[in-house]
Amino acid sequence: MPSAQYTIFLATGMLITGACNTLLNKLQDKQCVKDCDTPNPQNFEQPVIQTLNMFMGETCCLIVCFVIQYYIKSTYVRVDSSDNGFNEHDNNETDVPLHPSHDNDINIYNSEPNGDAQIIESINKTVLSGKATLLLWLPSILDICGTTLMNTGLIYVAASVYQMLRGAVVIFTGFFSVMFLKRRLSKSQWVALFLVMIGVSIVGMSNIIVKSHSNKPVNEEIDNGYHINPLNFVTSQNVLGVAMVILAQIFTAFQFILEEKIMSRYEVSPLKTVGLEGFFGLFTVLAAIPFLYLFIGRYHPGGFFDIPNGFSQIINHVSIFFISIGCICSIAFFNWFGLSVTNALSATSRSTIDTCRTVLIWMISLYLGWETFNWYQVLGFLVLIYGTFIFN
Repeated sequence: MPSAQYTIFLATGMLITGACNTLLNKLQDKQCVKDCDTPNPQNFEQPVIQTLNMFMGETCCLIVCFVIQYYIKSTYVRVDSSDNGFNEHDNNETDVPLHPSHDNDINIYNSEPNGDAQIIESINKTVLSGKATLLLWLPSILDICGTTLMNTGLIYVAASVYQMLRGAVVIFTGFFSVMFLKRRLSKSQWVALFLVMIGVSIVGMSNIIVKSHSNKPVNEEIDNGYHINPLNFVTSQNVLGVAMVILAQIFTAFQFILEEKIMSRYEVSPLKTVGLEGFFGLFTVLAAIPFLYLFIGRYHPGGFFDIPNGFSQIINHVSIFFISIGCICSIAFFNWFGLSVTNALSATSRSTIDTCRTVLIWMISLYLGWETFNWYQVLGFLVLIYGTFIFN
């Protein structure tokens, strides 16, 4: 059992890095890159580059995984050489092999207080290696679609609303687990999914009915004799943002189901899984960028797929550059802290801390003036969290 200080360190680290990831992405969206002194400034809107930042952060987990494996291997070799090839044990000790005797037999050991290790479970799995690692390319592609949609939606909605709407992944994951994994949900879980659906609907409507933030002036403008109300324009963007974030949860749910199918057959550490998906996602996005620009970006200068323009904005604006570095570091540390919390405590503890992250993002957004207090949002969030806790 980890110490209380270490547990607090992990929980605090996950809370801070998780909140930083969302807030930094939103802060980057708010950076002006053109016409800053005019009534219609152009902000940094590059969801593809933000997706690239995320995969760069996840790839860092793969580097850490290789460093850990090298350290364990070198330590094992030193111990083995110091024993001159012989392992001497007391009569009360049990030898625990570092590697299973068969490739498809993974043994899980439970360490007892007296130092003995007992095999408590044997799982028929194959170690994920070689060409089999390419299977993780499929969830990384789903991650690309989901993350890019969420980054685009974050441009149009408040950071707290964005974080709350991500709770819709519970709905789609529950339905897909029944459809593809042939699981049966209890009555309480079906009720929980219904509550989550209501909570997400309230949060989404709160962002549409009561406009919590706006980058446009509220005063009416006159164009060719017609009065234009900017609120209508902003509200339509809010609807689009909410729809994008919710649609992204479908891709994320498919990603979770596919990952579970792969990990139920193959043995692979969560850290290595995140790193491999990050590497495959990074390679895929880099390979797709030229085609996205040639077929879409060059016909829409300054748009989402005008990637060369986005890179030039990062280079020419120091603030955007350092925010990108912060996003890469925050996602890398968030994954490490999250996996450490799951190993040290439980997956339920991780989901509880993630809920606190939403509250922290909301409080900071209110403090920075990015949005105003909204009782509809409070109600939706409470219903959403209650349903999520019941489901978990």
